[in-house]
Amino acid sequence: MLEVRNLSGGWGPTTIVEDASFRLAEGEMVSIIGRNGVGKSTLLELIMGRAQRHSGEIILAAADISSERTYRRSERGLGHVPQEREVFASLTVRENLGIASRPGPWTEERLFAVFPALAARTRSLGWQLSGGEQQMLSIARALIGNPKVLLMDEPTEGLAPVVVEQLVGAIRGVTAGNALTVLMVEQRVDVVLELSSRCMILDRGRIVHEATSAALRENPDRLAGLIGLE
Repeated sequence: MLEVRNLSGGWGPTTIVEDASFRLAEGEMVSIIGRNGVGKSTLLELIMGRAQRHSGEIILAAADISSERTYRRSERGLGHVPQEREVFASLTVRENLGIASRPGPWTEERLFAVFPALAARTRSLGWQLSGGEQQMLSIARALIGNPKVLLMDEPTEGLAPVVVEQLVGAIRGVTAGNALTVLMVEQRVDVVLELSSRCMILDRGRIVHEATSAALRENPDRLAGLIGLE
């Protein structure tokens, strides 16, 4: 569903991600982990077209989107949940969803079933929502565009433990049945190993290791060494 071939790029002339290559099968959920500042978020921004690609290819559902504008990538089925959430502060929850809506299985009704906290805040403006509610809205807004592939950048960042638990449950509901392909950047290893089937470890802009989540769970010391926690 998504293939990245020898992708390099960053911000302006600065190269942050180098020679990244990987594939995601349809319905697969894969996570990118690593220390702060190694290029994880930039990799998602390159795939989405918001950072500057220097070389390499990005293939979405057999179509080369490497040179396409961000809005065209969205139209082709690439959804994005940015690290800063980027909800429209002056629009209501319902308006945030309405401007991103495209035909498909993800409807407002279905999203409110997954995110009941949003169902109770449909008339609230973006700036009036809590951090957890804004994160739920950011995910819901990406889903209502009915993407083929969803990019999620640090969905649990800055959230209280109880909210993280709720959000993880919601993400599990979103990905149930393997109907959606997901690439997620996440700092919390416990969340990554619970939700993902496979992990890629990034260091200094390069993918240095890849393994199933099951294998990483069985060898926590090896995982800690790979991501620089020891």
